[in-house]
Amino acid sequence: MANFVQQVEKITCVGAGYVGGPTCAMIALKCPEIKVTVVDMNKEKIQEWNSDDLPIYEPGLEEIVKECRGKNLFFSHDVPKAIEEADLIFISVNTPTKMYGRGKGMAPDLKYVESVARTIAKYAQGPKIVVEKSTVPVKAAQSILHILKEAQAHDQKLHFQVLSNPEFLAEGTAMVDLANPDRVLIGGESSDEGLAAITQLVRVYEHWVPRERIITTNTWSSELTKLAANAFLAQRISSINAISAICEATGADVREVAHAVGHDNRIGSRFLQASVGFGGSCFQKDVLSLVYLCETLNLKPAADYWHGVIEINNWQRRRFSDNIIKELFNTVTDKKIAIFGFAFKKNTGDTRESSAIYIAKHLLEERAKLHFYDPKVTETTMRYDLSSVTENELVDKLVTIHSCPYEAAKDAHAVVVLTEWDEFKTLDYEKIYENMQKPASIFDGRLILDQANLRNIGFRVFAIGSAPTQSFNLFP
Repeated sequence: MANFVQQVEKITCVGAGYVGGPTCAMIALKCPEIKVTVVDMNKEKIQEWNSDDLPIYEPGLEEIVKECRGKNLFFSHDVPKAIEEADLIFISVNTPTKMYGRGKGMAPDLKYVESVARTIAKYAQGPKIVVEKSTVPVKAAQSILHILKEAQAHDQKLHFQVLSNPEFLAEGTAMVDLANPDRVLIGGESSDEGLAAITQLVRVYEHWVPRERIITTNTWSSELTKLAANAFLAQRISSINAISAICEATGADVREVAHAVGHDNRIGSRFLQASVGFGGSCFQKDVLSLVYLCETLNLKPAADYWHGVIEINNWQRRRFSDNIIKELFNTVTDKKIAIFGFAFKKNTGDTRESSAIYIAKHLLEERAKLHFYDPKVTETTMRYDLSSVTENELVDKLVTIHSCPYEAAKDAHAVVVLTEWDEFKTLDYEKIYENMQKPASIFDGRLILDQANLRNIGFRVFAIGSAPTQSFNLFP
């Protein structure tokens, strides 16, 4: 194995997004002797990574980037040079759900992954370990390897091994997850060369991750584990959300049910927080990818089972927005409604598949005037996301973005909480109530507010998973 990577001294990551940026920042911090370069074709994004205004918000990320940038962490749009220099290359590009052709609406779109593989084949000048970090379907690594092996067959200097190393980051806690992961998963071939490549990547992570937390498998198991893990987490959220609907109809409290259920050691308490539904870049995409995989393997009952997780999520959003309309006298036309939160979860500016987008869509279809406040999401992002699901004319006419929650709520008929930002718990709700239309309503889609206190102030309070004691019951 002379013509193979003997030691990883230079790492390149293709893709400067939510995975590539934070992951490489942590590697640079923990491996000061390794040069880490993050590349992207998007020059504007690279400029932001090299500035004081990073393109993504993640607690702790800015401090690490500033500490390592210019020392052993670099951001560049010179993809050919970075590939040529690297011993190990992470592929960390987007794999969105296909919205065209075969597999539309379910299958992951692998065009960016294939493009990177072909770029590596074109510019590599020697042996490389190529690591798929993007979430991909089972056997995607094999397709990457076929492309690289074709180049290898025509150039004896080249030698490639492809590994799977999926990320298990939760946005908002990504840097904590990277610094102290539950596990690091590495999949590769069982050949001597495959095991040698796995060993090289293990050595990188061993700088800070205990060896017992680094799990090695074959490539296909690694790829499927990522999809399965996210499907299981999404399933738990849809399960507790289904229970929340029963709670609202019977008088049970979903928080009490979740607390009691979570005390069962076989179940545990994580991901049992009822809400308006899961969002983010991974859960829906990965569940749909799993559904598509099941369908292509003719496993229809399994496909139907996992598709039910998505259906419950969409139903929960629709149910919540329908309840807002019903409790505002069955019409929200021309009524001002304050929306607190647009990000799909707290401590991130990421809005991909955020429930706020779809609930806002439903309310805009009813011609509600929506006034948004989110501490991290920009107006440009909000308007772009809303315009992707409804008419531009409605967004321009009916949507207003505020930098102050009190201004967003002034003269509103209702406040709707859609992201669990901590600051929403400590707002002056007496002040908010005084400046709202009466009767003033609050719809808590994240179960973060003190419902009893809000009722004492004078609000009509409606929360996910608890019976609506202040409903006028005027409409079915």
